[in-house]
Amino acid sequence: MLPPQAEKKLQCWIRSRHLICSGNFYIFETIDYSAIERFTESITALGGTLISVQPIDKIWMGDHRQVILYRAKASLHTPCHNLKQYWFKYGSFQTRFDPSS
Repeated sequence: MLPPQAEKKLQCWIRSRHLICSGNFYIFETIDYSAIERFTESITALGGTLISVQPIDKIWMGDHRQVILYRAKASLHTPCHNLKQYWFKYGSFQTRFDPSS
């Protein structure tokens, strides 16, 4: 994956509140494990590394189905990068799966 494509994917996840930024770390939450693989590919295309992937919770989808919520943590040192500025403008401090949101 080329860096411009990777940056666009990460920007999309920032707008949809799947991806938040905390210092040099990017935290991605999803119920779709294949999205974790795409996130990893995007982060490595921009020169970062995946630190961990953990199942953190089970959430209800409808009345009879539970799905696993995954959290991926990646390191991407981008102090003056456009992605960090994009997160300041369009991002949030909580993901869409945060119980208080």
